[in-house]
Amino acid sequence: MKGFARDETRFSLCGLNCLLCPMRTGGYCPGCGGGPGNQSCAIARCSLEHGAVPFCWECPSYPCARYDGFDSADSFVPHRSRAEDAARARELGLNAYLTQLEERRAALDALLGRYNDGRRKALFHAAAYLLPLEELHAVLDALENRPGLAEQPVKERALAAAALLQEAAKRRNVSLKLEKKGKT
Repeated sequence: MKGFARDETRFSLCGLNCLLCPMRTGGYCPGCGGGPGNQSCAIARCSLEHGAVPFCWECPSYPCARYDGFDSADSFVPHRSRAEDAARARELGLNAYLTQLEERRAALDALLGRYNDGRRKALFHAAAYLLPLEELHAVLDALENRPGLAEQPVKERALAAAALLQEAAKRRNVSLKLEKKGKT
């Protein structure tokens, strides 16, 4: 979108964790306002109309009608925790939140680097996005300390990682499946 740019591309205008998005990690999107990105984004257009606010929650109209149903379905990025993530960023302060986001990205990079068999990217991304940071660290520690796992083929390592992530999600009552919009 002509005239739209942001300094912070790890965390979107609306509160999505761009740094954990598979489009971003795959090199297909530089993040909201960091270049080509999603140039048709209605929220980016709205930001420009409201004086280029860096985050929607800084707009006096937030939350507005644009958010009606916004979090009811996911695409490749989990939307269900977007409002909570935006609130957490406001509460902690952006720098502290971004530090935690970078820790999540490091956990995601570890999962993708050591346990990705090509079939579990979506699961790893959702887990990095939705599980509490301490659960991600616990899963990675358990994987690193499992005797003989490092010598196993990647398929076996991926199965072990997926099982531990699903167990952690079940303990926290978190679904790691993306919520698709129903056809109307």
